Amino acid sequence: MAEGTMHNLDWLFAIGVLFFLLSAWGIGANDVANSYATSVSSRSLTLVQAGCLAVLTEFIGAIALGEKVTETIRKGVFKLDPFKDSPGTLILAMVIAEAGSAIWLTVCTRAGFPVSTTQSLVGAMVGVGIALQLHVKWGWESNSVSQIAASWGIAPIIAAGFGAIIMLSIRLLVHSRKDPLKWALRIIPFYYALTAGILALFVVMDGGHGIPSIEKMGAAKACGIVLGTFAGVLVITAIFFVPYFNAKLFKEDTRLRFWHIPMGPLLLKDNYNIYWPGKADAPVVTDYYATDYIGDKEESETDSVRKEGKDGGVTQNPATEETVQTDSAAKAQTPIDKSRQTELEAVDRLPWAHPKRMWATIKLVASHGITRDVIGHQSKGLEHIHERAPVFDNKVEHLWTTAQVCSAMIMSIAHGANDISNAIGPFTTEYVVWKSGVVNKKSDTPEWIKAVGGITLGVGFWTFGYHIMRNLGNRITKHSPTRGYSMELAAAITVLLASKFGLPVSTTQCITGAVVGVALVNWDLKSINWTQLGKIFLGWCLTVPCAGLIAGILMGIAINVPQWTHK
Repeated sequence: MAEGTMHNLDWLFAIGVLFFLLSAWGIGANDVANSYATSVSSRSLTLVQAGCLAVLTEFIGAIALGEKVTETIRKGVFKLDPFKDSPGTLILAMVIAEAGSAIWLTVCTRAGFPVSTTQSLVGAMVGVGIALQLHVKWGWESNSVSQIAASWGIAPIIAAGFGAIIMLSIRLLVHSRKDPLKWALRIIPFYYALTAGILALFVVMDGGHGIPSIEKMGAAKACGIVLGTFAGVLVITAIFFVPYFNAKLFKEDTRLRFWHIPMGPLLLKDNYNIYWPGKADAPVVTDYYATDYIGDKEESETDSVRKEGKDGGVTQNPATEETVQTDSAAKAQTPIDKSRQTELEAVDRLPWAHPKRMWATIKLVASHGITRDVIGHQSKGLEHIHERAPVFDNKVEHLWTTAQVCSAMIMSIAHGANDISNAIGPFTTEYVVWKSGVVNKKSDTPEWIKAVGGITLGVGFWTFGYHIMRNLGNRITKHSPTRGYSMELAAAITVLLASKFGLPVSTTQCITGAVVGVALVNWDLKSINWTQLGKIFLGWCLTVPCAGLIAGILMGIAINVPQWTHK
């Protein structure tokens, strides 16, 4: 067959571009929420902040750490040899696999099911392989269907174990102490350093993204990088962060903001001067245990306890100490919706092409996804589940917000580097085969494909990710910064070990297992929404067969379509 651009299949390549964008958008809407759901649910970040960070971190991961070489068929579900004499069929197979995966991801995201995007693509590949009567890996071997099925139990159990251990250590070393804030300030440098060290180990062991493997780097150099990162962050936290938190939480200086952290030891003085002070009437910390229930105006048991503590002069709930109560997320959204309505009414009578009306419409559409309420709920049953979670000192919780956000950002960068392959892998195959006219087992991924994929990931989270944020956060159990930190770090450790030992896991399954493990440390099984977990597990089980069924039907129709010759 002659080599060169296959212009006779331009129409098929164009369809492939559309499904590539839909697939990357779906991955962003479904999978990126794994990185930021706990941070938003625990009120360490707002949804707007998470949306902005997601666009940035996913793009950095895809461009700076994205794979240089992408396998033509993601995860090697079937071999390429049968396509050597028919490259057009390979393009068709990749387009349909991407379509099947994208369709399933979009349906799951709309329904609020956090599913594995990797397994969605593998399921679609299996469906394509069966339709083409190719040999599919069913037995127990690398990236086989049986290993994928095993991951439904392996990943959550491992992540749950690590999550429980980390949260238990924080409870024993900090929350259970007589003066938890004092002990928290003593111990927080260790946890910051531990986070940085584990994430450095994640990057070093992952390798393959412009970073030498451990074998090439050498164990001594790898250990030096990890221990150096640990020691460096430990020293930086002790010198700069501890004095800042001491002034903010013990002295209750509400003028302090994050840009005052570089002052470090200067904040230990009795009378210090700060540059660019914030408003002094701001609360010391956020109430991380404010009720999420917005169903009606009836007072929940949690609010009753808090009011009794205030009126009676006895603090029965640590969350009320030195804290200004905050409204629930949905109550906070009410003025946003009213503001939108006012803006629309103001321009409603203007012509449709008027600049003010067009700008108001664009702003409404662009901000829809990141101004949704993902914390508030209207379920009394879920509120009772939340009330069973122990309430810890808000000042102590505040110390873990920075570590939680940093771990979420690093996980998002890693996601952008790795899981973007689920979208660009098939599309790179389509592009290279369409451009060259020949089938190659490995091909370089053009930078523009990684850039488009990285941006589309962030856009997916920005516009549609709130569906997953709702169900992966407080819908399972009550979140707070120390709990969210334990969940994120446990998921990172699980992914690290899985990649080292070749265990087939997904970030979705890791973070879900970690959420359950941390919730178990509440010592109350009723503090977990088991119904919601059942729905999530059902989504995992349906992913491979449903994505495979969609892709298989489409491939079967496409490859067996009758030819019509009219004379």
